[in-house]
Amino acid sequence: CKSFPETLIFQLLGLSIATLSTVTHYGLHFTLISNISLDSNAYRAIHHTAFYFGICLSMTLILAALLSSAATVRESQCLTAMGFFCFALAFCGLIPAACWRYTHSTEVEDSMMDVYDFVYEEVRRNTSSFRRHELTAIHEAFLCCGKHSPFGDTAIVENKTCPPGQVHNEGQDCLQEIQDFLKKHMDFVFSLLGIAIGFTVYGMILTSFLWFSIHFSSNLYRKGKYILR
Repeated sequence: CKSFPETLIFQLLGLSIATLSTVTHYGLHFTLISNISLDSNAYRAIHHTAFYFGICLSMTLILAALLSSAATVRESQCLTAMGFFCFALAFCGLIPAACWRYTHSTEVEDSMMDVYDFVYEEVRRNTSSFRRHELTAIHEAFLCCGKHSPFGDTAIVENKTCPPGQVHNEGQDCLQEIQDFLKKHMDFVFSLLGIAIGFTVYGMILTSFLWFSIHFSSNLYRKGKYILR
């Protein structure tokens, strides 16, 4: 018998999703914003939900690949059905995730910028060393310096919280830097979601074909040893 040829592809796809989820959850930029955000801000909930969703999705894809491979080797209808179920489960998770990306395209971006606005205004209004430390950490992580404020009086804040030698200009506006950084990351996430959806549909079709092949004893992939009598 021949093993399921796409097993490695699905395993790599699952590992890629797990890696991206881990980087998103534990990456400096995202962790920093999550730790600073208030309970009323939606970012922390999105941050944790995205991580657990990504890990569950990656495990489901890897399990589906292993079950499909084992089903091909053993020509088992039960294992094939379980593999199809795992692919269907992954598909049912991917479609809402892709829809959420379209319907809530600016929610993550807005929540991150709200965190920065809150910390910035807190530092501007008073001399809290705790908030000033947080603002300095954001500036160092995103390599930016301050923002354009309608209230003016930003030079003092930026001199105390921007990295040494960093000159504030339009290209270093933190709100713009956060927006650009997140756009690149979300575009990459959406691309990976699209690839995962395509391969998941392919896996569902392939396991369906394998199930019917086994059921009707077609055995298209069978190799055996034959003895002449």
